[in-house]
Amino acid sequence: MKHAETTTRPGEATPEIPDVEVTLHVNGDAYRMRFDARVTLLDALRDHLGLTGAKKGCDQGACGACTVLVDGKRIVSCLALAAQYDGREITTVEGLAGDGEPHPMQKAFARHDAFQCGYCTPGQIMSAVSLEAEGRAGSEEDIREFMSGNICRCGAYPNMRAAIRDVVSEGKDASL
Repeated sequence: MKHAETTTRPGEATPEIPDVEVTLHVNGDAYRMRFDARVTLLDALRDHLGLTGAKKGCDQGACGACTVLVDGKRIVSCLALAAQYDGREITTVEGLAGDGEPHPMQKAFARHDAFQCGYCTPGQIMSAVSLEAEGRAGSEEDIREFMSGNICRCGAYPNMRAAIRDVVSEGKDASL
C-alpha cells in the first residue's frame, strides 16, 4: 500500500504553505524570524536559533524531552507551532543559568546524579523548575504525578525526585 504525499491530483497546483513572520523572545533576547507556518517551536529553537537543549524525542508530545517554558508555564514544544508564540517569553534550558551560574535545579540534578545518558535531562529540568514554581512539589506523590509527562529511559527517577525535593527544601529554608 502506497502512502499519498499530497492531496492534489496530477496536473493540479499544489497549495502553497504561507511563510509567517514572528518575533520569538527566547532567553531574554528577541529574534525576528520568517519561516514556513508549519514550523514547530521545537524546530524553530533547534534549527533556526541553534538552541539544542530541548530534544526531539518522540515528536508526539509524549516523552517531555522538548519541554520549555512559555510565560513561565511548561509546554512540549514539539506540538506547538512557533507562530503561536509570537511575542511570548520562551525559556529554554540554556536560559536558566544566570550570570554564568547554573540554576539551583541544574546544580541539584548534578549533585544527585539525576541523569544517566542525559538525553531527557533538559526537559526534566525544565519541568522540575516549572513544578517548583507552580507549588506542585509538596510531596513525593505530587512530584511523581506532575513529572509523569517526562520519560527517562535510563530510570533515574529516584535521583530526579531527590534533586527536586532538595531544591524545594532549600527554597523553604531561604524563605524562613
